[in-house]
Amino acid sequence: MFRFLPFSSQIIIFASGYISTKIFDMRYVLLVVFSSLLLIYCAGPVEERSTSVGSDGWLRGVTDEKFEIVAGQFGGFARSMMDVHHRYVEMYWAGEDENWQYAEYQLDEMRKSIEDGFERRPARAASGQHFMDVVIPEMANAIAEEDKQIFDEAFELMTLQCNSCHAMEQVAFIQIHKPEVRTGAVIRR
Repeated sequence: MFRFLPFSSQIIIFASGYISTKIFDMRYVLLVVFSSLLLIYCAGPVEERSTSVGSDGWLRGVTDEKFEIVAGQFGGFARSMMDVHHRYVEMYWAGEDENWQYAEYQLDEMRKSIEDGFERRPARAASGQHFMDVVIPEMANAIAEEDKQIFDEAFELMTLQCNSCHAMEQVAFIQIHKPEVRTGAVIRR
């Protein structure tokens, strides 16, 4: 090809030609990629198709609609309070039976239920913060003492605080009291 040039010059000419070819190829690749991205961007969002999922396809709609349906299944703070009520009753009987591990477990589950409720209904958090920061830790300390009399006193204070929170949330008609009838099946071992 370039027989009249020394061998090293031939390599340089070949290399520069190869590089310029590769630069041209790279420009082409960049042009194709940029053009593709521009087409995707200009095409706009693709409309999501409504689908059904769940047993018998009960959950229908586009993704946002499905999230709304599922969120509705969780309910508001009232659903959390139903669970808290169950935990409250179980914790009481656990304390009466001096089943301290079960009482501690119920208190921790009660705390989690209230936190879940705050997540779904953040407006409720302000009136419940004292309960979370003071009442639950005091009840935990009473349970840790493993003394029925201390537990009963702390439980009575907790009950008063529950009713106080209900009053702050404009539902003072919900008055709770110490359970009188055992409804759960868990007993002291």
